[in-house]
Amino acid sequence: MIRMSNVAFYQATNVRLVHGNGGESGGGRDFAGHRGCHSSCLRLMSKIIQNEEPFWRKEYWRTIKSQKVVSCASNSCSSAPYPILASSPTETNDSLKKENESVLILIRHGESMWNEKNLFTGCVDVPLTERGVEEAIEAGKRISKMPLDIVYTSALVRSQMTAMLALTEHHCMKVPIIIHNENEQAEMWSQIHSEETQNQTIPIIKAWQLNERMYGDLQGFNKQKTAEQYGKDQVQKWRRSYDVRPPNGESLEMCLKRAVTFFREHIEPQLLIGKHVMVVAHANSLRSMIMYLDKLTSQEVIDLELSTGVPMLYIYKEGKFIRRGSPLGSTEVGVYAYTESLALYRQQLDEM
Repeated sequence: MIRMSNVAFYQATNVRLVHGNGGESGGGRDFAGHRGCHSSCLRLMSKIIQNEEPFWRKEYWRTIKSQKVVSCASNSCSSAPYPILASSPTETNDSLKKENESVLILIRHGESMWNEKNLFTGCVDVPLTERGVEEAIEAGKRISKMPLDIVYTSALVRSQMTAMLALTEHHCMKVPIIIHNENEQAEMWSQIHSEETQNQTIPIIKAWQLNERMYGDLQGFNKQKTAEQYGKDQVQKWRRSYDVRPPNGESLEMCLKRAVTFFREHIEPQLLIGKHVMVVAHANSLRSMIMYLDKLTSQEVIDLELSTGVPMLYIYKEGKFIRRGSPLGSTEVGVYAYTESLALYRQQLDEM
């Protein structure tokens, strides 16, 4: 059970804790949210073609570390009160922690075709359903007037589709560009040589470390039928325990180590220098990050459930993460009162 102090905190930040079917990860606590519809969603469905070399190549990480990220403040968002510094992401200046207030948005991908079929998905690469597309678009509406500079996704297509569709709703109207740094040739061939065009893009960085927990021999099997075959208690241990692995798969603890390590080494330094970040990933990789951000225990994290397509907002300030719950529906503006800077940002957008 989640400690009473945490329950009170979640409720105070407009996050409802309810019991639900939990999508890919089963029962537990659910950050439930509004699921919107969009009549023209299918017109926005885009094909994402994958033709990359493995993400664990050393060249990828060398280039990612040196990646220059174009700021949202470089054109139509330049009136925002958020300082976007030219410093290296590796800097750890205490003055930056005090001066900057950064936005962190976490989104679990929309419903996938295997979520719909109640199959163990894990690292199998399957696309969104029509409902998943609608969820992604609704998520985009919720965060459409949040400052945003850089997006991180997993290497799986359901995460990338969600990010792309959500960004079609963003007020900056920038083009999301997937960064291909797998090797020197991929980096060279995908360069943008127009500075004006470069300033009208939002970079998307893929990382396999943000992938869903790998479910091993369970991947592709129906969850209900698996429970009938092996027993509900055994399947519950495979799915919900912190340190128990499914056959030839990952435990939540193993998933947490890779996801949180990536977050600390690559994402948190961006927040430190004042950049605003969105992470689109999966139930277990995001659950791992939330354990780190909210300092949850190993029991609390396995009781944590994330709804598909519902964004979670954090403010990073003075070296601390402050959870603000889920931005309200696309027609509501209450979320901008959470901080003075966000309120000012919204006011300036309205004036523009």
